[in-house]
Amino acid sequence: MDMTDQPRAHSKLNSIRLALQRLERGRDPWALRWQALLAIIDLSILAFFILGPYLRAGPSYLIIDYIIAAWIGCELIARAFAAPSVKRFLRRPMTWVDVVILGTLLFPDLLFNFAFLRVMRIWAIGKSPLLLEGLRRAGWSHLQEVVRACLNFLVFLFVVTGFVYTTFFYHREGGEGFVDALYFTVATITTTGFGDITLPGALGKLTSVVTMIVGISLFVRLAQAVVRPYKVHFPCPQCGLQRHDTDAVHCKACGYMLNIPDEGD
Repeated sequence: MDMTDQPRAHSKLNSIRLALQRLERGRDPWALRWQALLAIIDLSILAFFILGPYLRAGPSYLIIDYIIAAWIGCELIARAFAAPSVKRFLRRPMTWVDVVILGTLLFPDLLFNFAFLRVMRIWAIGKSPLLLEGLRRAGWSHLQEVVRACLNFLVFLFVVTGFVYTTFFYHREGGEGFVDALYFTVATITTTGFGDITLPGALGKLTSVVTMIVGISLFVRLAQAVVRPYKVHFPCPQCGLQRHDTDAVHCKACGYMLNIPDEGD
């Protein structure tokens, strides 16, 4: 390569990296349009994951499976390239979740026990700027915590359902096993406990205990988000208090004068 071409190539790589960072974290119309498109693709992938028990006997299942694997692989490469450093990229929880998801897609027969982690991509959608900006533009910023609490609950519900299905009901025909897993999970989370479906062995009992404890905690968190008065997240520069009333002028903890931006700013 000519010496004059090296700065040009380096500049082009930097431009690509900046574009990927803008696409991932930007809030301008261009970035939000791309984020919306990626969210639609993610939701389509999630629909395939959830409907997997009904589709896996079909001839096209593995074709779609490997197409999704290629897509997630490209996403991982793009995020690694856009990350400020390799350490920052490896510290992200979703990096490792996506690596496991990629493994379950490439080796579905060998790693089917980890397929329940695929639902974690809902959590990634909840963390994207698209959700926050969409709520703000719709005038529903006060519902931000409620939406996040609902997403966290849905993630937990389907992660547990996926774990119960792959561990205890995977070999049942059609979608019967997945329906039983979902039914058991909902009955356990709500502590209804009909008892018509139970999980065998010590692992089954431990799964039920963890599901009940975490499920009740998420229910309480969701209830708090619904009934608690809305407060904005604005760290006080003096004492660090994170939450304030929307019309607060002074920090309730230390009295520091605040300048909280409103929706019109």
